[in-house]
Amino acid sequence: MELLLKYFPNLDEKQKEQFAALKELYTDWNAKINVISRKDIGNLYEHHVLHSLGIAKVIRFSPGTKIMDLGTGGGFPGIPLAIFFPEVKFHLVDSIGKKVRVASEVANSIGIKNVTFSHARAEEVKDLYDFVVSRAVMPLADLMKIVRKKISTHQQNALPNGLICLKGGELKHETMPFRNKTTMWSLSDYFNEKFFETKKVVYVAS
Repeated sequence: MELLLKYFPNLDEKQKEQFAALKELYTDWNAKINVISRKDIGNLYEHHVLHSLGIAKVIRFSPGTKIMDLGTGGGFPGIPLAIFFPEVKFHLVDSIGKKVRVASEVANSIGIKNVTFSHARAEEVKDLYDFVVSRAVMPLADLMKIVRKKISTHQQNALPNGLICLKGGELKHETMPFRNKTTMWSLSDYFNEKFFETKKVVYVAS
């Protein structure tokens, strides 16, 4: 929690309580259903929660924005973002049912009201969203093929609607087909920890 407050000092009491509860909940669920590497559960706040909130460093979503978290796994980046943006609607989607169950149970346990869940492939989701967010689930070209038809044309944010991904490593080749539509931010500009040295937020306009 100290780590979150270091970078997000203006969290309200409810947000602090919800973020603080994640450690016990994920540790507990992870012992039953492995959604985070067992070796990595001790780094929950740095590698998962803070990493997810990297998106909040580059965009402030307007109230009422609709966002799909594609391939959410155990709820990242969707659950930390839903706590951070309580007036934004998040729909967390994963094709693996037990992972969706963990994310759903965690959200219910801490009373997050602005999330819904689908155990489905992204292609099966029919609604439209302002943004699709994702954490390193597949190459950008594959992601864009899936999400292109899920993005609404109605604009309500400073950044035009599109795809926002958390990715690491060398991305020049991956972003090449979308170079005129892509913006990248290095998370090392926002967070000092070594983990973030190669981590980026990648935005592709739809």
